Amino acid sequence: MKYRNVTPRLLTAVSVGALALSLAALLALCVAQRIPVADTLVYRVEGAAVANGADLYGTVTEWPLPATSPPFAAILFVPTTWLPVPALKVVFVAGNAILLALLVRLSCRFAGLPARTPLVISAIAAGLWLEPVFQTLLVGQLNLALVCLVLWDLSRDEEAIGKGFALGVAAGVKPTAAVFIVHLLITGRVRAGLTALASFTGTVLLGALVLPHASAEFWTRRIFGTGPAGHAWTVENQSLQGLFARVLHTSEPGAAWVLAVALTAGAGLWTARRAAPEWGVLVAATTALLVSPVSPSHHWVWCVPVLAVLIAEGRTRTAAVVAAVLVARTLRLVPHSDSLDLQLPWWQQPLASPYPLLGLALLAFAGWRTAPALTLPGPRGEYPRTDDLSTSPEVPAGRPEVDCRP
Repeated sequence: MKYRNVTPRLLTAVSVGALALSLAALLALCVAQRIPVADTLVYRVEGAAVANGADLYGTVTEWPLPATSPPFAAILFVPTTWLPVPALKVVFVAGNAILLALLVRLSCRFAGLPARTPLVISAIAAGLWLEPVFQTLLVGQLNLALVCLVLWDLSRDEEAIGKGFALGVAAGVKPTAAVFIVHLLITGRVRAGLTALASFTGTVLLGALVLPHASAEFWTRRIFGTGPAGHAWTVENQSLQGLFARVLHTSEPGAAWVLAVALTAGAGLWTARRAAPEWGVLVAATTALLVSPVSPSHHWVWCVPVLAVLIAEGRTRTAAVVAAVLVARTLRLVPHSDSLDLQLPWWQQPLASPYPLLGLALLAFAGWRTAPALTLPGPRGEYPRTDDLSTSPEVPAGRPEVDCRP
């Protein structure tokens, strides 16, 4: 009996020690680099523009980085002007670390993994070093908050009051999240989809009411461009456009990219509609990241629930390979200053585009595992619920028990 009682305590102690070391290393790196959080400073400049009645898209930071957020998001950033920059940096770094812990917890429930304390703590310690997560902390992005918001809302019971509202708000902050509104509608979750659409529309209208000129500029011009977010061909852009630009050695991939986007969007939504609930969400997220004109590496924080689902299905080797790719940071190792991104030889192309290649592989895998289910009768299951605290994965109600593992 003593052995059984000591083992969980030992596991917890080891996991807490690993987390402490991980956080200490992160803190040392942040101090060494003076916590740049460049994107946080962009948010602060956007908030200041709203507060002072300045031109939202005519303001830049010292790097210089221009404003790129929708007007609604800029309104939410006004409180960032209330803190001095050093304090704001600490708030964003600490807040993102806490959000990672929340995302790990949500991902475990979403995937049906037992949320045991040592597992969660160890996952947080390791998750800090996944390149998308680490980059989110380093530049002070909002990605972790938005993924938590979307994952929480999608995982709620279908009859929950206001289901879809939080998703619509997330889309108002980053329009790529609107893909989940489409996903809700095409999978027959009409009420939640319409609620999300209504809340998203509300964010657009609020932005138009407070910032009419900025709203007109964003929703008619800037949302379709890539210039403000950076050159599409740099290794920082891990979307299909970045991949095609580097492979074709041109800053304008043109028709090749457009065709690839059309095929990926169609195949992705088709697969998301027919896939098991959790895979449908992951496929929708991956599709949005692939077809977006610009998807910086820190946008790929959806890797956390992807790894959770792979582990829950017993695909530990696959999860280990994916995690290794995410930790390797190969896109930072290839030459990428000035226009060197467009001069990479063929053997460096996979190193420069790890995320779009992983994304395409995920879509192909999800499509393959979905194919057998097309011949099976019965309704699609619901999303895994965040209030399900069972200690072992269960088959959602209405979902056929089919082993699609290779």
